[in-house]
Amino acid sequence: MGNSDSKLNFRKAVIQLTTKTQPVEATDDAFWDQFWADTTTSVQDVFALVPAAEIRAVREESPSNLATLCYKAVEKLVQAAESGCPSQKEKQIVLNCTRLLTRILPYIFEDADWRGFFWSTVPGAGRAGADEGDDDCGRPLAESLLLAIADLLFCPEFTVQSHKKGSLDSAEDIHSIDSCEYIWEAGVGFAHSPPLNYIHDLNRTELLKLLLTCFSEAMYLAPSSESNVLNPWVQFFCSTDNRHALPLFTSLLNVVCAYDPVGYGIPYNHLLFSDYREQLVEHAGQVLIVMLEHEGGTAAGSPTLDGTTTTTAMDDQDPVGPDNLFVNYLSRIHREEDFQFILKGVARLLTNPLVQTYLPNSTKKIQFHQELLVLFWKLCDFNKKFLFFVLKSSDVLDILVPILFYLNDARADQSRVGLMHIGVFILLLLSGERNFGVRLNKPYSVRVPMDIPVFTGTHADLLIVIFHKIITSGHQRLQPLFDCLLTIVVNVSPYLKSLSMVAANKLLHLLEAFSTSWFLFSVSQNHHLVFFLLEVFNNIIQYQFDGNYNLVYAIIRKRNVFHQLANLPTDPSSIQKALQRKKKSPEPISRTNSQEGVSMEGSRPAAPAEPGTLKISLIATPGIDKLTEKSQVSEDGTMISVQPTDSNQSPSHSSGAAGASDTESNAGAVDDEVFYVKPERRRLSSTSSVSQWTPTSDWVLSWKCKLPLQTIMRLLQVLVPQVEKICIDKGLTDESEILKFLQHGTLVGLLPVPHPILIRKYQANSGTAMWFRTYMWGVIYLRNVDPPIWYDTDVKLFEIQRV
Repeated sequence: MGNSDSKLNFRKAVIQLTTKTQPVEATDDAFWDQFWADTTTSVQDVFALVPAAEIRAVREESPSNLATLCYKAVEKLVQAAESGCPSQKEKQIVLNCTRLLTRILPYIFEDADWRGFFWSTVPGAGRAGADEGDDDCGRPLAESLLLAIADLLFCPEFTVQSHKKGSLDSAEDIHSIDSCEYIWEAGVGFAHSPPLNYIHDLNRTELLKLLLTCFSEAMYLAPSSESNVLNPWVQFFCSTDNRHALPLFTSLLNVVCAYDPVGYGIPYNHLLFSDYREQLVEHAGQVLIVMLEHEGGTAAGSPTLDGTTTTTAMDDQDPVGPDNLFVNYLSRIHREEDFQFILKGVARLLTNPLVQTYLPNSTKKIQFHQELLVLFWKLCDFNKKFLFFVLKSSDVLDILVPILFYLNDARADQSRVGLMHIGVFILLLLSGERNFGVRLNKPYSVRVPMDIPVFTGTHADLLIVIFHKIITSGHQRLQPLFDCLLTIVVNVSPYLKSLSMVAANKLLHLLEAFSTSWFLFSVSQNHHLVFFLLEVFNNIIQYQFDGNYNLVYAIIRKRNVFHQLANLPTDPSSIQKALQRKKKSPEPISRTNSQEGVSMEGSRPAAPAEPGTLKISLIATPGIDKLTEKSQVSEDGTMISVQPTDSNQSPSHSSGAAGASDTESNAGAVDDEVFYVKPERRRLSSTSSVSQWTPTSDWVLSWKCKLPLQTIMRLLQVLVPQVEKICIDKGLTDESEILKFLQHGTLVGLLPVPHPILIRKYQANSGTAMWFRTYMWGVIYLRNVDPPIWYDTDVKLFEIQRV
């Protein structure tokens, strides 16, 4: 009964606050204590008992009362951090204040006039931290709040196990403890694994929710291309002012990477016991990726952080490094065993939703794979030594397979476009390194049920088959990713020793689809897709001819496609005819002749989003020319950066993301209107943008003469007569004999001189930095539904839409 009484009293206090027209004095403790001292309200209760409309009403009509409420709540947290909250009552006050602030903060952020409130110091109003010594009297409220949260996250008997045995009077002084001895989990830089304590896990989770809410001010600012817009909350919390920065960074990273959702593997155990650790892991991951936001600032000059130019990690550079201590610590990790722990942990969690069991739904499936992908991205981006460690062994395939699974599974679902992008960006980053292409030659034997044709082959075959599936049967809004997908295939192609027949046919089917005249003439950048595919074939023929007889056979079978390309008509009447044909058949890629085959056993087809699913509108991603820089592989295997020249890129390609709004993309494959437009305009190319551009003979000639067809034409010229002769002489109708002949054939001395290998390496830029920020906060917004922290507030960073 007591619980319903306390809820009633809490609700009465809220009503009093909204109805009082006169300001309530900060010294009126009897009034303010009603909000935290006498109640035990869960976070769900607080959200139910403090409605949005009432918070806004207090904000507009009695702002001083809202200000005092915030001050008093922060003051309580500061006092608790000072005392180490020894009593149960003080612990409950901390939780009540934490929940109340989590509820109120978004409404402070949504009003531009209030945003500076937490950064001001109001004398006498609660005097948060007044007893911390004179120098702290003038601390802005935000700083007092953040430092109190940091202290409370390492508070013995509240969020960490006490090391002291014995009576309560020897309670540890929270300011004398070394929080590095209280790291939450063994792993990077800490060997001792404290015993699990679900109360501590719950308390940490509540404080991390509040911390995340503090950082979420970023959601209420419109997206800007200025990469140096710093989040003041993150900036302060990740600075040297926070004495717990190192143990907290280590705790969050270790808690995420050490988590094993399956536990002892008892079937259905997740239905029998509540897993408090999972909630903690989710929030730890979200707080970590938000704090690892490295925006411009002073550290932008450090070469390892923003590009792929050097291979040194932070500890080899000047000792300053980024101002953000969390980015700094992440970039300094360098021990092999730490890398192994992180990689194994991330791979285990990413693979978890793919795990097959004989008993349906018998193992727990995690839901936070998108946060994990952002974390993995930041690890690779900020710590080049980690990236090279990942690629050093075939462990990288434990990351690749789940990413390909998610890409394939999400391809028809418009609410998961962001997931598609981050998966492709990670593969683009990895594909810039030679080792990734080499690792793909490992045979693919793990049979994860996926909605793709059955094949026998390598991880490279798996990648090509899934990319083909995305391009031919994904939804329209993925078209801006086609350039990225094919760039990844180009980057790995010089290292692929033997493609299966299934993968070879998929590549030729793509060329067939992309080289139809109407497709080439309908959008100014479509011909780039053909250039990418020809580059793939040239790389394989020149550098990996010996094992790739399946691909050579497929090229011979489809030789007419190459002849048609070489004889592509360029006169105005043929161009017009091709475009007329397009109007009759607007399907971008025919699915005929693609030999779909039978899908794997146990797989389910990729499904579109359920109607009504919430999704986030993301900003544009830069075109592939902005996303990558070209590097040439020299004879000793090192990369040399290539200065950009206008090779096969038409000038129109560089008109870029400058004017991108929430209608995503100019990423090259299809005009800007295709992505994230309102549903009624989702056609292959909207008429408005086509009318601005019409293909001309000169334009077709300008790129047709650069089509790199010489190597393939030479191959056909040599091999086609030989294959035809064998067929006639031996009366062959069986392709295995022809494959055997091709397997032992050679073209040494017959092909043109091999071209240098060109790799397009991902390069960081302000466009992708802003995209990541939008995507990351979009994921956090949609994943925090219990309680719905930001729901129905006036978010500006993205739009929330229903599918």
